Amino acid sequence: MPDPLNEGRPFFSRDYAAVGFSSDHALRRAINEKRVRPVFKHVYVDAAVPDTRILRLRAVRLVTPPHAIVSDCFASWLWGVDSFRPSDRHLLTPTLVVPHGQSRVRAPGVSCRQAILPDTDVTEFEGILVTTPVRTASDLLRRMWRPYALAAADGMLRAELYEPAHLYDYVMALNGFRGAPQARELVGLIDPGAASPGESWQRLRVIDAGFPRPKTQIHVLDEWGRDRYFDLGYRHLLIASEYDGREHHTTDDDTDHDSERRGYFERRYGWRFVIGTRERIFGTDPAFEYELGTLLGMSPRPRTW
Repeated sequence: MPDPLNEGRPFFSRDYAAVGFSSDHALRRAINEKRVRPVFKHVYVDAAVPDTRILRLRAVRLVTPPHAIVSDCFASWLWGVDSFRPSDRHLLTPTLVVPHGQSRVRAPGVSCRQAILPDTDVTEFEGILVTTPVRTASDLLRRMWRPYALAAADGMLRAELYEPAHLYDYVMALNGFRGAPQARELVGLIDPGAASPGESWQRLRVIDAGFPRPKTQIHVLDEWGRDRYFDLGYRHLLIASEYDGREHHTTDDDTDHDSERRGYFERRYGWRFVIGTRERIFGTDPAFEYELGTLLGMSPRPRTW
């Protein structure tokens, strides 16, 4: 097996000659042939190199000057949780922050902003400055669109990157920060039981409709004593609401399995299901809330997102 390109280290696309390509066209051909893959915009690596945190750190070092701090979605990604918006996940744009009074980083494919940044909000991770998980989660709660913000914080808590009480105290002490009211509202809704961003989006849709806060990962047993879990719902009412994402619920086998499992619990135990999809959770059609509201005996509030 040949040695990996550039000894397995990430490299800038502009440095194609230094890593052995005769031209930019030769690099593009290697990318198209999937011999080379992007780590994020303008930074590539041999496709045979595993995607590890060490690899990500090496890539981040290429775009991060000493005075800049990795922040926001890119910090979350570095900590191991992908909190990028669905439309941005293929870009993995490095997001950096510098304290007020220091020059912003101006590099291709990099986003940089200035912010109030106490030393206690910054930590060093394998030689790179990055916002702490608590500061990262707080920034995402403030700066992202509501459903994406909650999904990011859910994911970071599920990964055990912060203690809930620490984030709560941090967010409640925010004064004068843009988006602080949203962060203070959402911090009380964080739930590590959300196993995917879609489940976070759906839970927020239910709460924003004015319905009682649902429980997550409802544990049930079938007649053979096997463990089963519903995404969220109300056990005492035998109402479950599950999110069918595009990744695991779109093939015929997936839909057949889902229908068989739900049908079994409907017939044998009386459970009722309201299913969410990306199309039902986002947009202007409130059919999802009205369907759930009918089972709950409640009318939903109008959508605001």
